Amino acid sequence: MELANAFVELTDATEQRARFMSDRARRRELYGPSWPLDEDFLTAVAQLPPCAGIALGFDRLVMLATGAARITDVLWLPAH
Repeated sequence: MELANAFVELTDATEQRARFMSDRARRRELYGPSWPLDEDFLTAVAQLPPCAGIALGFDRLVMLATGAARITDVLWLPAH
Protein backbone atom coordinates (compact mmCIF):
# COMPACT_ATOMS: atom_id res chain seq x y z
CA MET A 1 0.00 0.00 0.00
CA GLU A 2 1.41 3.39 -0.96
CA LEU A 3 1.10 5.80 1.97
CA ALA A 4 2.95 8.71 0.39
CA ASN A 5 4.98 9.68 -2.63
CA ALA A 6 7.97 11.98 -2.52
CA PHE A 7 9.48 14.01 -5.31
CA VAL A 8 12.02 16.70 -6.11
CA GLU A 9 10.54 19.96 -7.39
CA LEU A 10 11.54 21.34 -10.78
CA THR A 11 13.32 24.61 -9.99
CA ASP A 12 14.91 25.22 -13.40
CA ALA A 13 12.79 27.96 -15.02
CA THR A 14 14.28 27.30 -18.47
CA GLU A 15 13.31 23.63 -18.31
CA GLN A 16 9.87 24.52 -16.92
CA ARG A 17 9.31 26.97 -19.80
CA ALA A 18 10.32 24.29 -22.33
CA ARG A 19 7.87 21.83 -20.78
CA PHE A 20 5.09 24.42 -20.81
CA MET A 21 5.79 25.18 -24.47
CA SER A 22 5.70 21.48 -25.34
CA ASP A 23 2.41 21.04 -23.45
CA ARG A 24 0.91 24.10 -25.14
CA ALA A 25 1.89 22.84 -28.60
CA ARG A 26 0.29 19.46 -27.94
CA ARG A 27 -2.88 21.05 -26.57
CA ARG A 28 -3.12 23.29 -29.63
CA GLU A 29 -2.88 20.20 -31.85
CA LEU A 30 -5.64 18.47 -29.93
CA TYR A 31 -7.95 21.27 -28.81
CA GLY A 32 -7.12 24.53 -30.59
CA PRO A 33 -6.11 27.77 -28.84
CA SER A 34 -4.15 27.51 -25.61
CA TRP A 35 -3.68 29.70 -22.56
CA PRO A 36 -0.80 32.20 -22.21
CA LEU A 37 2.29 31.26 -20.23
CA ASP A 38 2.23 32.24 -16.57
CA GLU A 39 5.30 34.49 -16.55
CA ASP A 40 4.88 35.29 -12.84
CA PHE A 41 5.08 31.58 -12.07
CA LEU A 42 8.21 31.17 -14.19
CA THR A 43 9.81 34.15 -12.42
CA ALA A 44 9.00 32.56 -9.05
CA VAL A 45 10.39 29.18 -10.14
CA ALA A 46 13.68 30.84 -11.09
CA GLN A 47 14.00 32.11 -7.51
CA LEU A 48 13.29 28.80 -5.78
CA PRO A 49 16.06 27.02 -3.91
CA PRO A 50 16.39 23.26 -4.41
CA CYS A 51 13.36 21.70 -2.73
CA ALA A 52 11.28 18.55 -2.48
CA GLY A 53 7.82 17.54 -1.39
CA ILE A 54 5.84 14.61 -0.13
CA ALA A 55 2.14 13.88 -0.46
CA LEU A 56 0.65 11.72 2.28
CA GLY A 57 -2.45 9.77 1.34
CA PHE A 58 -4.49 10.44 4.49
CA ASP A 59 -7.18 8.00 3.40
CA ARG A 60 -4.53 5.28 3.10
CA LEU A 61 -3.17 6.14 6.53
CA VAL A 62 -6.69 5.77 7.96
CA MET A 63 -7.00 2.42 6.17
CA LEU A 64 -3.81 1.24 7.81
CA ALA A 65 -4.86 2.52 11.25
CA THR A 66 -8.33 0.96 11.09
CA GLY A 67 -7.46 -2.24 9.27
CA ALA A 68 -9.91 -1.42 6.48
CA ALA A 69 -9.66 -3.70 3.45
CA ARG A 70 -10.99 -1.19 0.93
CA ILE A 71 -10.38 2.52 0.55
CA THR A 72 -14.12 3.05 0.07
CA ASP A 73 -14.57 1.94 3.70
CA VAL A 74 -12.76 5.04 4.95
CA LEU A 75 -13.65 7.74 2.42
CA TRP A 76 -15.42 10.76 3.86
CA LEU A 77 -17.51 11.22 0.70
CA PRO A 78 -18.73 8.56 -1.72
CA ALA A 79 -16.31 7.74 -4.52
CA HIS A 80 -18.96 7.99 -7.26
